[in-house]
Amino acid sequence: MSPLHKAANLAEQYDMALHYARDDRLPPDAPRPRPTRDWPEGNLAMLERYRDWLVNGGISLMVTNSYHVIMAGHVLGLTLMPHQQLDPEHDLECAMKYVAAKQLSPSWNKNCRNSLLKFRRFLRQERGLGEPSTTQPFDVAAHTAGLPAWLVSELERYLRIQQRNWRPARLEYSIRCFWSRNLGLWRFLCEQRGVQNFSDLKRRHIMDYVDQRLGAGRAVSGVNNDLHGFQAFLSFLQLEGYSIPQSLLRVPVLKQPKRLPRFLTDEQVRKLRDEVERIVQEAQRASQRRDALLIRAIFYLLWQGGLRLGELEELLLEDLDFSARRLSIRNGKGMKDRTVYLTDTVIAALQDYLVVRGEGSGEYVFLYRNAQLKKDLVRDRLKLAGKRVGVKVYPHRLRHTCATQLLNAGCRVTSIQKFLGHKSLSTTMIYAHAHDQTVAEDYFAAMARVEQRFATSDPTGAETAPMSEPELETEDEVVNVPPVLRSSGERAQILGWVERLALPELCQQERLEIADSLKQALSLNFASQHAPPVVLAEFVQ
Repeated sequence: MSPLHKAANLAEQYDMALHYARDDRLPPDAPRPRPTRDWPEGNLAMLERYRDWLVNGGISLMVTNSYHVIMAGHVLGLTLMPHQQLDPEHDLECAMKYVAAKQLSPSWNKNCRNSLLKFRRFLRQERGLGEPSTTQPFDVAAHTAGLPAWLVSELERYLRIQQRNWRPARLEYSIRCFWSRNLGLWRFLCEQRGVQNFSDLKRRHIMDYVDQRLGAGRAVSGVNNDLHGFQAFLSFLQLEGYSIPQSLLRVPVLKQPKRLPRFLTDEQVRKLRDEVERIVQEAQRASQRRDALLIRAIFYLLWQGGLRLGELEELLLEDLDFSARRLSIRNGKGMKDRTVYLTDTVIAALQDYLVVRGEGSGEYVFLYRNAQLKKDLVRDRLKLAGKRVGVKVYPHRLRHTCATQLLNAGCRVTSIQKFLGHKSLSTTMIYAHAHDQTVAEDYFAAMARVEQRFATSDPTGAETAPMSEPELETEDEVVNVPPVLRSSGERAQILGWVERLALPELCQQERLEIADSLKQALSLNFASQHAPPVVLAEFVQ
């Protein structure tokens, strides 16, 4: 199929490929594509647009000319109809039948099939039809076989209500997770505990399920997710008028450790950043440079913007506002909108990428091969870049890194909460427990003073005089500064506690816990060198 000599234009390129095509195994009565001189007017111009679409989308010129353009030419040469009349779903198969009839290798046929899929996507985009769905719809009937009809009916009704709050990019995935979570538990109840109606449910049935799943090696977090989903469904049934015992809604979830978020150190971020920049600088072909600029823009946006991966996938061009140095997240987690502010570094990386972005179906910011970005590509590319420099990284770890670095730089906890889109301030406060550089510095400075009090200057036993506390000179006097007040991390934490006390949804127990934490912090403050009131006044201001 590939031409043996360099063609002067696209028409000559296809005609030469047709002339040198390996048709010796083709049956005599099999249809053969016609050369470009027999094509309807306008088809050749459309083929040129298709080639530009592919190259601008990041596909190499060699692959474009060797496979994609040739397969599209076969469609036009076999149908001999104006491209506006082509049916993308049915009229393209003639080219695949022609290739299969030549009895070539399976790998060649696979490449030709992929080329045909790209041509179908291009035709759909030109006609404004959007991306064809590549996900098989979840077969509810097949997966719910054997379960009572009344149960399946209520689960389907509950699903229709739930999916109103699910993001479009995760809809199919969320539907599969919903059925996976619910069907496992309900099959156990119906098939192993004989539940035939909601009134048959007993608390011990749920505990039996927990024991069975733990015995099978299921993780505690997975069992808890099943219990949360089950109780949410029962609460829905209660609102619908079903008689559901309250004891079923009070089945306790299993205790599990509160894991601290994993973040990258400054040195690890520096290594990863240098690797991403190196790939851009060393890219030789246009397709390599485009992919490198894509990953660089994603890296900076995840690191300095703290975006979730799903938010990155669904980001639209209209959401970018470079003049105001910000972007808008639409329908983020919990269906909430928020504003993300952009540094000059992020803006420059995005603008460099947008120059080579190419066209796709829809106005998504990030495209790969003319299609909406997929989460697996981002994970794989970041993982590969990290592996080359010895850094274990994944998209959400960059979000954790962003939050930790903001906190250690003195950013207010409530500002970080809004920036990241956390519903609860307690979620943001986890980063204060994970790593606080100012706390670490205070600890090592204080411990150095402790060690020096026990140190001896020589073997005779003469003790070294203890070091005096560091002092802060002001215009009026020299005052000792308590460690609590010297730490910006401690200040941010105390301010976070104070702001959290104002939240109306806090229960009495939580308020008492915060008050106790404030009491301990302030007690340490006054116990340290009897700090003068002016210091505390400056801290409150």
